[in-house]
Amino acid sequence: MHDDALDLVIIGAAAAGCAAAVYAARRNLNFVVISKDIGGEVALSGEVENWPGTIHTTGYELSQDFYKHTQAYNVKVNNGEEVTGMKQDGKFHIISTKTNAGEEKTYTTKSIIIATGIHPRHLGIPGESELKGRGVTYCTVCDGPLFRDKTTATIGAGSSALESALMMSGIAKKVYLITKYPNTPEKNGGFPPGEHILIEKVKEKDNIEILYTAMTTKIEGDGKVETLTYNDQLSGDEKTISVDGVMVHIGMNPNSKFVECSSKNKQGEIEVDILCRTDCAGVFAAGDVTNVPYNQIAIAAGQGVTAALSSIDYLNKWSA
Repeated sequence: MHDDALDLVIIGAAAAGCAAAVYAARRNLNFVVISKDIGGEVALSGEVENWPGTIHTTGYELSQDFYKHTQAYNVKVNNGEEVTGMKQDGKFHIISTKTNAGEEKTYTTKSIIIATGIHPRHLGIPGESELKGRGVTYCTVCDGPLFRDKTTATIGAGSSALESALMMSGIAKKVYLITKYPNTPEKNGGFPPGEHILIEKVKEKDNIEILYTAMTTKIEGDGKVETLTYNDQLSGDEKTISVDGVMVHIGMNPNSKFVECSSKNKQGEIEVDILCRTDCAGVFAAGDVTNVPYNQIAIAAGQGVTAALSSIDYLNKWSA
């Protein structure tokens, strides 16, 4: 039964998935990596200055380094393939996928590492979906250069929003940075989750105007973004500003919809223990898709290593 079963399937090819792949390859496992794309959100990041051993790089360059490392071990990476379902068959796991070309495939495996990462959270306001790709973007690194010498708005209060505003300050003529928080010490100057060094840099830029206690209510335009309306929570007034682009950076959601056999918290994050084990035998998870706090590249890579070693330990004890 299932004589063709793989030892392991790794789902995802960013920091966690690639780190797991390197360790699996070094242990000579029979495995494959399945991924929609190479690098995930890491590849869409801008400047990276906190990867140990490399003082400065970019998210794209780092993601390519991860992939090149897997290829040094001849790891099979099936790129452009999305997992559509998982089910158990005794001690085995059946994974269903669909390629970009529409081909449906299945894999039978003894163990799985889920390292699918996260995707941008949406505002859920009028005009957002209608104008997505027409001025509304969730990736400043990707689309920011399209707005050279124009006026843009970045929405968010975390480090990714601050980085977005900083990047756009060197491209656009005017940048609005919209945060729902007040400019108070208790709220970290309007950016509770943000890094202090980024907040200071933003406040030094002459072409960045910060709108505090502002809740964006709608985005409008005829075929492209033209205006953004927000509610001033202090005065209660509704105000509209003219903008050409809107960068949405309000957090991320885990890519875990296809996961059924493992417990998830209310945010949809896969719950794991210190060894990256889920409550489903043979299923491990690593990186930003899990409930482990702090979405950091270094943490994700470390979790990928842990998940790989845990899966190896599981396979060493495995018997049909």
